[in-house]
Amino acid sequence: MVGVQKFDNVWDALEADPIRRQNLKLRSELMIRISEELRALGVTQTRAAELLHISQPRVSALLHGKIDKFRLDSLVDMAHRLGLDVSLRLAS
Repeated sequence: MVGVQKFDNVWDALEADPIRRQNLKLRSELMIRISEELRALGVTQTRAAELLHISQPRVSALLHGKIDKFRLDSLVDMAHRLGLDVSLRLAS
């Protein structure tokens, strides 16, 4: 096939800026993990909002993958509130 590009990650295909692309990858990973944890707990969105210290509409946005609504630092805070260990590995 001529002109077909393959990407390792959806963000590699969608975002040209490497800095923004990395930020989106990190946010996406955190959002997925937080959502999985909330589903495993079996809590309502109202209870999830209490646990995360955010509003119920923000919980809904999180569960629906609205990545543009969340900053990396706020997602790290939410993960910690759920007892998840968040670490960052720097490589050169």
